[in-house]
Amino acid sequence: MKSDDVRFNSDGLVPTIIQDAKTGDVLMLAYMNTESLQKTVETGETWFYSRSRNELWNKGATSGNKQLVKQLDVDCDRDTLLIQVEPAGPSCHLGTETCFARTDLSDIRNERTIIQQVAEQIQQRKQNPKEGSYTTYLFREGIDKILKKVGEETTEVVIGAKNNDLEEIANELADLTYHVLVLMEELGLSIDDVKAVLKSRSLVRSEGSE
Repeated sequence: MKSDDVRFNSDGLVPTIIQDAKTGDVLMLAYMNTESLQKTVETGETWFYSRSRNELWNKGATSGNKQLVKQLDVDCDRDTLLIQVEPAGPSCHLGTETCFARTDLSDIRNERTIIQQVAEQIQQRKQNPKEGSYTTYLFREGIDKILKKVGEETTEVVIGAKNNDLEEIANELADLTYHVLVLMEELGLSIDDVKAVLKSRSLVRSEGSE
């Protein structure tokens, strides 16, 4: 993207929304001028303009919490930027993941990213085994035990569906999802790998229908 593609305000700035490319969480709002936009494009890291210090700053230059740019878009009026990033740490200077953080468990983000959260917890448990943990037990037993549990939970989903018990099905699907995530971690597969396959299938089907 070039600065000519953007409409800067009278102060030579454009508001920039930073979003986590994986979770969709809005991390922060900052401002860019032509120079910081150019450095962002060139380096692949976010650079902003500080209105209080009247200078450029590179996110994470001192804290190490850099933001690697995955996608950069401009809105329809060309006066606001949306940058999707892969954050290397908390985005807020207060140490929270996002400047819009909440501790309320009812936070909608918890529902939107719950599968990713469970996958990350499974990964952490494999890296850091804990005595008494069911996840640790599955990894210790190995692939055959994990596959057996996936098979059992699949059967439970089928039985629940045949019984037309929606509450039972929801519980069994949750159990199946968990064990599938354990299997993926054991095999070295990530959610992103599965998303890539689904995306390629969607593109193929859409192109084939035209």
